[in-house]
Amino acid sequence: MLSNGRNGYSSLNSNNYYDEIQGVLAATLDGNKTDIDGIEFSSNGKYLISSAADRTIRLWSVKDFNERDHKYIRGNVEWDHATKINLTQDARAFISALANGNTIRVFKVQKKHDGTGNTVTGEFDFPQQHKADIINVGVSATGKFIMSCSNDTTIVIWNLKGEVLETLNTNQVNNSFACISPCGRFVASAGFTSDVKLYEVEFTKTGDFKQVSRAMDLKGHSAGVYHFSFSADCTRMATVSKDGTWKIWDIDVEYNKGQDPSLLMTGVYSGHHNNMFIAISPDAYVVAISMGRSIGVFNTTTGELEEMLENVHSDDISSLTWHPSCHFFASAGGADKHIRVWHNTAGIKAQIHDLEGQLKKAKTESLKTRLEHRILEARSTLEKISF
Repeated sequence: MLSNGRNGYSSLNSNNYYDEIQGVLAATLDGNKTDIDGIEFSSNGKYLISSAADRTIRLWSVKDFNERDHKYIRGNVEWDHATKINLTQDARAFISALANGNTIRVFKVQKKHDGTGNTVTGEFDFPQQHKADIINVGVSATGKFIMSCSNDTTIVIWNLKGEVLETLNTNQVNNSFACISPCGRFVASAGFTSDVKLYEVEFTKTGDFKQVSRAMDLKGHSAGVYHFSFSADCTRMATVSKDGTWKIWDIDVEYNKGQDPSLLMTGVYSGHHNNMFIAISPDAYVVAISMGRSIGVFNTTTGELEEMLENVHSDDISSLTWHPSCHFFASAGGADKHIRVWHNTAGIKAQIHDLEGQLKKAKTESLKTRLEHRILEARSTLEKISF
């Protein structure tokens, strides 16, 4: 079922599914033979990377999403399979968590010797440090460190050579998620407890590792936090909890002076779900929240459900990720074996509404002109959104 938060629901079935969601569904990527564990867009917007239990990693070309055939570069994971993955800023390398080895493997994306394209090769594995299963990995945007998190209470901070810089105990009974902020400054974690903890990974002016220090906590949920995500500029965070709510936080504070993050908005979701993911759009206008096999797109200012993509996968969603342009996001369906790419129509409408509000308050002609230009661009994108 595809629904709109303001206009009600419309039925979907096998005969009219693609007709109903035309204009929302941008592409369906298939080719995996087993469960898809992780997906992520590259920071430069050129690729979507996916990992699956069939011992493959696929690097999909975004520019081919609107074509009939979706091209990808395939990498094989020898003697193991990759779960969570994370690309470097330049998309020339990436890391993955290994399911059986329970450590990190570094891969490189490089030109083939005959010049006919790119190839993916596994370079080396980090030494095993985690006793429990790794649930996420990340490379900082600064290129200074790597993070891995396991489902006990352990987070390991590494240098790029695979040497341990520091091991953290989150004291959250168990970790449900952890990641590095887009600015590369923070590592955040959530778990059994109701708060989200942010740590600052500090380096000296000469680039040497200094320490990991507690920066701030997000306190406000009444039950464990499933998942969270950062806006692109690292001023906002979105969290979703077992307590039936999702929240938007302002983390652009002087925490070194004792300022706490402020809660900007609390929204609610319906139903009980075993696991959920929340992904705030890079511009922070909307959040996409996975609820089993469905996705709700919510306005971050009003909390309203703008769009409900219902039962769009045949298995529980295993990953959500935004393209840096904000024009679309992608979802993976676990054993569904498909990746679906969705146009961000709700986010563009929210952007237009916000810009129109700014235009009414604008006091200078130059500002009015800039806002009018941005509104025209957003409307044009909404009318003929494309890759």
